[in-house]
Amino acid sequence: MQISSRFTIAVHIFACIDTFGNDQKITSDFLSTSINVNPVIIRKILSSLKKSHLLNVQRGTGGTTIAKPLDQITLFDIYQSVECVENGELFHFHENPNNNCPVGKNIHNILDNKLMRVQKAMEDELSSITLKDVIEDTRFYVQQEMK
Repeated sequence: MQISSRFTIAVHIFACIDTFGNDQKITSDFLSTSINVNPVIIRKILSSLKKSHLLNVQRGTGGTTIAKPLDQITLFDIYQSVECVENGELFHFHENPNNNCPVGKNIHNILDNKLMRVQKAMEDELSSITLKDVIEDTRFYVQQEMK
């Protein structure tokens, strides 16, 4: 299983806003050039981030800014904003395991708790990394490119 690219696109958006926001109006067209995806995808992600109060997005002539201090936004906040995790569950079970099979009948008993522990570990790790951490790395690598 793989988390969709919406998450990494969203983080990329924040990095672009911080890097270029003082010199450039941040629009979906501008972002789509850096991220190399269709502006419609960017607009959908911007909408989710705005709805979660992580970004301020101005319609019309455009312009996007970060709504909170960088150290108050975690990767988990971004993940929650843009990922479609059904019923809050990262892992989706196959439908209709065979109840006549001893494994099929018990697969939820076998895996549910283990998969919840895995999901919690991932969410805890995402919660421990702030956007400030990501932006500091972004600034470092962008500065290296300028040399």
